[in-house]
Amino acid sequence: MKKIPFCLAALFVLGLVSSNAIFAQEMHDHGAHHDHVMQSGVSAGQGELPKVVAEVRRVNTRASTLSLRHEEIPNLDMPPMTMVFQVSDPGLLEGVATGDRVWVTVDQIDGAYTVLSVEPQR
Repeated sequence: MKKIPFCLAALFVLGLVSSNAIFAQEMHDHGAHHDHVMQSGVSAGQGELPKVVAEVRRVNTRASTLSLRHEEIPNLDMPPMTMVFQVSDPGLLEGVATGDRVWVTVDQIDGAYTVLSVEPQR
């Protein structure tokens, strides 16, 4: 069996350690960016959030939630479905009733899918 000179083995190990450190720093930087995106409520590279058509299935003023049957939400890569959303402001629930067809903007804020605006569909 052929032996590898110590200096070559040391350089190999040093290269592995360096590449792992660079990878870890890149992951940390990406994580910091991701945290900022999650706190801001606006996805990276995106200006305005898309308005999505939805039907109100239930309004829960006590919990500040809306159950919506919604179309695809592109900024969240979410297919059409029915689910419960938090609302960013309880005032958004005023005048909203079960069965209403509305335009909503939704984003993920602090890990929760949150309705940021509600407009009646005309």
